[in-house]
Amino acid sequence: MSMSNSLKKLSSCVLIDLDGTLINTDGVVSDILRKYLSKYGKQWDGREALKIVGKTPLEAATTIVEDYGLPCGVDEFNSEFYPLFSAQMDKIKSLPGANRLIKHLKGHGVPMALASNSSRANIESKISYHQGWKECFSVIVGSDEVSKGKPSPDIFIEAARKLNKDPGECLVIEDSVPGVLAGKAAGAIVVAVPSLPKQTHLYTSADEVINSLLDLKPEKWGLPPFQDWIENTLPIDPWRIGGPVIKGFGRGSKVLGIPTANLSTKDYAEELVEHPSGVYFGWAGLATRGIFKMVMSIGWNPYFNNTEKTIEPWLLHDFTEDFYGEELRLIIVGYIRPEANFPSLESLVAKIHEDREVAEKALDLPSYAKFKDDPYLTK
Repeated sequence: MSMSNSLKKLSSCVLIDLDGTLINTDGVVSDILRKYLSKYGKQWDGREALKIVGKTPLEAATTIVEDYGLPCGVDEFNSEFYPLFSAQMDKIKSLPGANRLIKHLKGHGVPMALASNSSRANIESKISYHQGWKECFSVIVGSDEVSKGKPSPDIFIEAARKLNKDPGECLVIEDSVPGVLAGKAAGAIVVAVPSLPKQTHLYTSADEVINSLLDLKPEKWGLPPFQDWIENTLPIDPWRIGGPVIKGFGRGSKVLGIPTANLSTKDYAEELVEHPSGVYFGWAGLATRGIFKMVMSIGWNPYFNNTEKTIEPWLLHDFTEDFYGEELRLIIVGYIRPEANFPSLESLVAKIHEDREVAEKALDLPSYAKFKDDPYLTK
């Protein structure tokens, strides 16, 4: 499809999935399943996550009961699971970029609909914990309000109908393969934001696949552009992590010529889940050495094909000696770009140095420089 056609079609509304797209439901579901399955001597290791993402509650429950060989029926499973889930609903956090997107579209008068495979009551319960969300959506459609859930197009067709729009005028934003298939079957343009790592190859039917909502460019689809990028960086709500510097893969200095100060991910599993892979920047504090500018990657580093998600900060200073074991404090204040693969080591190194230049320049701006005085860095 040509860009001119996309712009012509997509000028009026957005249909957005909820679970895995706007909120991190998967994290809470995994925690509950881990505890629930243990009473049957089973271990939740995430292997079924791909099978249940984007499915209706009944389909997801059936998959878990059958694949784990549970000695209970689907109805019994649901009767035990959903009270546990409801009790944890207030802990489901919005995903990075979700509030920004909703406020942006609402502020520009773009009609929005929530279109989810959850039930209508379940959707409304979830969004009640996110201030202002319900008022931003002109329409809410759950799977219990149509004949068939995703990947059937019914949910998106009904959402568009309630907005008085043709589905072809709408942009669908989805995290799951069933959701993408549903959006395309409805005749909409679909942007996929995969909620599971290393699965982009499954989203070939989407019109675009992005790393996170932070990377969405609404103007590509005829919608108002974001205006909050500053000097090729996106300000984010600051977050803080710290711990002793550990030895990493041994490739920072040896292979890349870039000495990263690695942190253990053991104590930051939640942060790793919450924050999309990509390149960020901020300030780093070493108790005995001072405070330094910092650029860092979070992710799997596709060029090296990491098996685990890592945090690899690069302190932008020429140190004369290693400082393994020293306490490192980081405050992350901005985002530069999504994680990407590169055709060669040289192109990877060149991009990392480009990231350094972007971060160094941005951190001189008052909106970022002020965080250098954050007391967390010198605790």
